[in-house]
Amino acid sequence: MSSLFTPLALRAVTLPNRIAMAPMCQYSAGPDGLPTDWHLIHLGTRAVGGVGLVLSEATAVLPEGRISPQDTGLWSGAHVDAWRPVTRFVAAQGAVPAVQLAHAGFKASTYRPWAPARGGVPDAEGGWTPVAPGSEPFVADYRVPTALDAAGVAGVVEAFATAAERALAAGFAAVEIHAAHGYLLHEFLSPLTNHRTDSYGGDRAARMRLTLEVARAVRAAVGENVPVLTRISATDWVEGGWTIEDSVVLAGELAGAGVDLVDASSGGAHPNARIPLGPGYQVPLAARIRREAGVPTGAVGLIVEPEQAEQIVAGGEADLVLLGRELLRDPYWPRRAAAKLGVAYTGPAQYARAS
Repeated sequence: MSSLFTPLALRAVTLPNRIAMAPMCQYSAGPDGLPTDWHLIHLGTRAVGGVGLVLSEATAVLPEGRISPQDTGLWSGAHVDAWRPVTRFVAAQGAVPAVQLAHAGFKASTYRPWAPARGGVPDAEGGWTPVAPGSEPFVADYRVPTALDAAGVAGVVEAFATAAERALAAGFAAVEIHAAHGYLLHEFLSPLTNHRTDSYGGDRAARMRLTLEVARAVRAAVGENVPVLTRISATDWVEGGWTIEDSVVLAGELAGAGVDLVDASSGGAHPNARIPLGPGYQVPLAARIRREAGVPTGAVGLIVEPEQAEQIVAGGEADLVLLGRELLRDPYWPRRAAAKLGVAYTGPAQYARAS
């Protein structure tokens, strides 16, 4: 029996397998952050391919929380209507549609990767002034952010909760809070980027406050039956930054706030981080959090081969594997994995002749 193809129950939702599509920004939204046909095909194809949990890209809870002007959002009723065809199709293929709720913080208002320009997008081209824990930009050519005051911080918490409510109305069956990769919640967590002297800065407990407030607000917004995941950067990979030891503590607190699974990524808070890239390089982070905090985890990062994914789950290193670039290369990776692991694959009836 394959562990990778064993269902995973998270509250009232059961994933058909332990394979998840990691959130990957597409920078292809229409005006005002509305998803387009691209998102329907991009996410829908992976659901057809057999992925158990299909996570959307980082979806902004506020307009100023977008990484680029072409990011998706969930800050209005129009977004609810635009996401419904996507979630309906994903769910019809037997996958669980989930949304990653995000706020980009000081990494907001930047050009998408293939734009001819780099750095911060000026107002004249549809950009805006970002917000952050302080007023230092991420790098020199990014826009200078405005430091959030107490009312601004409270507004962020409310925006996450309201977006979570909209996510359910849009047909998403689970939500993930994005607290990784140098975006706003991670900026508050990391001592590299949080130099505040109020109750949201200083020691680790104070720096964790915003993320935990968001987690509690999202849990209250979605009720008891909906799974809530949180993606964290388990280490900054920088001396003096956020550490795996910090993440173990945070994971335990997140579980107490109603989070069901910690999605363990890393890095993003500092442009000069030395990240030891290699197959499964972040898996030990997920394994340590799972072991020491007693919290279910998801592993991500250069997971490519079916046997590798199987061992991660079977060996108790994580409860879920999240694939990113490999699913871009092969949307039908779960089908290939099933064949390699000797699991009977039941795909769409339309594809039965290919069995």
